Amino acid sequence: MAHNNKVTNGTIVRDDDELAALAAASPDEPVKELLGSKSPKGKHGGDDHHTSRIKHKAIRPSARLAAAINGDASHLNGVDGVGAWQPRHATTGLRKFTKNSRRPRGRYGRGLPKKGGGGGKGTWGLPGSELVIDEENPLLEEDPHDPNYDSDSQDNCKFEAITPPLNEDEIEKFVTPIIAEYFEHGETEEVIYSLEELNLDENEYQVLVIAITLAMERKNSHREMISVLISDFYGRVFSEVDIERGFDLLLKSLPDLVLDTPGAPTILGNFIARAVADDCIPPAFVNKYLEGVIEGGDREGYIRSCVEHASALLNMKHGLVKLDSVWGITGGMRPVKYLIRQMKMLLKEYISSGELEEAVRCLQELEVPHFHHELVYEAVLMALEDGGEKTQELIASLLQSLSSSVIVTIDQLRNGFIRIYNELDDITLDIPLAYQNLERFVSKCVDFIPRDLVIKCPSRGRKRFVSEGDGGRVKDE
Repeated sequence: MAHNNKVTNGTIVRDDDELAALAAASPDEPVKELLGSKSPKGKHGGDDHHTSRIKHKAIRPSARLAAAINGDASHLNGVDGVGAWQPRHATTGLRKFTKNSRRPRGRYGRGLPKKGGGGGKGTWGLPGSELVIDEENPLLEEDPHDPNYDSDSQDNCKFEAITPPLNEDEIEKFVTPIIAEYFEHGETEEVIYSLEELNLDENEYQVLVIAITLAMERKNSHREMISVLISDFYGRVFSEVDIERGFDLLLKSLPDLVLDTPGAPTILGNFIARAVADDCIPPAFVNKYLEGVIEGGDREGYIRSCVEHASALLNMKHGLVKLDSVWGITGGMRPVKYLIRQMKMLLKEYISSGELEEAVRCLQELEVPHFHHELVYEAVLMALEDGGEKTQELIASLLQSLSSSVIVTIDQLRNGFIRIYNELDDITLDIPLAYQNLERFVSKCVDFIPRDLVIKCPSRGRKRFVSEGDGGRVKDE
């Protein structure tokens, strides 16, 4: 192979074809060629009298160049149509890195900090940047990999308690005390706050079932409270579907409820009619059972009796208005004059019949423990008006029974007697022997009234103007 080599200042210069061929032959070994020791001819054709030292130049192609030559032969010997080998980046568009390029060769850089000291491997920003808080995202300033990171000093971590959903048995266990407390204080908001602490999941209807079941075993005043509770819960705790689902379950459980509460169908019918009047459920709920219940066993009979009673309440004249008092007027909602009249009738029936238990039952049905002092007042006043021994004995027995069973408390008993003591002068205008009758009646009540009431009992002493042995003088008082 002939090569057109040139010698410039003692250095052999080869063309591109020869370089390509040598690199293909041995890409990993340096190529060296030693020229003869004789001096080449000079420029003018004769021997040059200046003898120059021959320099050896090693040709080491880069790995990229060698791979391009070995892997793509189309660039050699003019196959690509150019007529000579060309660098690969000239045809493929690869970026050429020069020797003096400042750009990093690695994908992620050289790990050096940026200008000004911010960023880079092993750094956390500019000096003093830890004092600057990013308002848009303050969490960026908290790097757990920072050697100065203190997890105890961070207050952004919040722990929330997860309450597991309750099953039916657990719901009954937790809800029953809440409803029992509601019967005492009557605050629906307090019940709502207590239920919000429980995870009822989709079992809110169980609260309705438990509340009505407990109310069936109590008085009408408690049933009125449960009706108010259902109305206040609608839209907050109960949805229309929950209320209907609860009543469905209660209707199916009527055979069991009748065993404890014989009037369960009527009571449940009142609850359903009141819920319709309060717009908690539509009237179609009652009509659905009227049209769908078929006469059959005991359960179907109880269900039909219940829904027919509810339908009768809804269809009566001004039914929706009257249903507000479906449980009657109970407790302190009644007028004072009405309560006084009922207590007088109670005492008169007791004196005529002598039935102590019936009198106690009628007093408890009034459900006004805060107004029992009026009963004591009317009873003592009746004993003073009659003045008879039998009447005083019966009234004393009634007051003693009420006091010993704590139906009438000591405070209510004291208030009733104190009212008599304070009004005794006015009572004397109608009952001249009021002082004598009161002393005799108090002597019969010594065993159960407080001692201070016995001591404070007023008495009118006989005034003496002339006494024996005074000589007819008027005695100074």
